[in-house]
Amino acid sequence: MSTLVPSVGKAVISGRMFGATPSQAEPHYMGWGTGTGGVAGTTNLITPASEARVSGTSSQVTSTSPAVTNDTHQVVATITATASKTITEVGIFDAVGSGSPPSGGVLYAYFDGFSQALNNGDSIQFTAKITFT
Repeated sequence: MSTLVPSVGKAVISGRMFGATPSQAEPHYMGWGTGTGGVAGTTNLITPASEARVSGTSSQVTSTSPAVTNDTHQVVATITATASKTITEVGIFDAVGSGSPPSGGVLYAYFDGFSQALNNGDSIQFTAKITFT
């Protein structure tokens, strides 16, 4: 027995990630943190920073190799530092969260393995792509 999700199926799955039928909270809120070692659980980063999560712009895009139409969920967001820190992790959530640092919602995607020192007022525009292969 083999399992296969054809190209059209990948496009449907990717489309449902940003609110298509059936109802799904759109994961487009982005937050960053200063932790290391992998994701803390299903609701937050290892060490979330004090900045509020921001609402990103999501879209479906096509991967480059091999090209499969609309197989990728992309979120673009800009976060601005409110103090000097080194960012080491970024997450995409289905809720803005509350508090400082923010918590709540479901962690949809997690990215680490980088280190970026920032000063107060510095911004980073992140483009996160989740490709369904």
